[in-house]
Amino acid sequence: MDFVIREMKDRDKLVWAEMRAQLWPDEASQAHAEAIDKVLQDKDVWGFIAETSYAAPAGFAEVALRKYANGCESQPVPFLEGIWVNPQFRRQGVGRRLLKHLEAFLAARGFHEIGSDTQIDNRISQAAHLGWGFSETERVVYFRKIWNIAHR
Repeated sequence: MDFVIREMKDRDKLVWAEMRAQLWPDEASQAHAEAIDKVLQDKDVWGFIAETSYAAPAGFAEVALRKYANGCESQPVPFLEGIWVNPQFRRQGVGRRLLKHLEAFLAARGFHEIGSDTQIDNRISQAAHLGWGFSETERVVYFRKIWNIAHR
């Protein structure tokens, strides 16, 4: 099947939010809508959609410039914030085509690498990243500590 990759625009908000909800189901609908608005307004964040020849959404990817990313050498560095492919179009090269499009888009802006991450137990995403040409750079466990200033 043939897929078209293009940058998402304001008219894509509804389908974009639906795809984001599939990738990040723990986020509220309002949070997705707000995030999309930020992407559309920020010159350093982009969203791309993969569509079939009959304009059915096959997947999406979001990339943002970060000041740095673990394992990357350039600063700032583009970072793959999220990528999702509709289950009916998986194993048909949609993710690979999204990444190729991102690479060309970013290379035209002078970048030569892209960072990404996934959960340490998400083996499917890890395998997908390796299949797209990423190399693992490190594994980390993040921590946080919260304190209540009023009780000090």
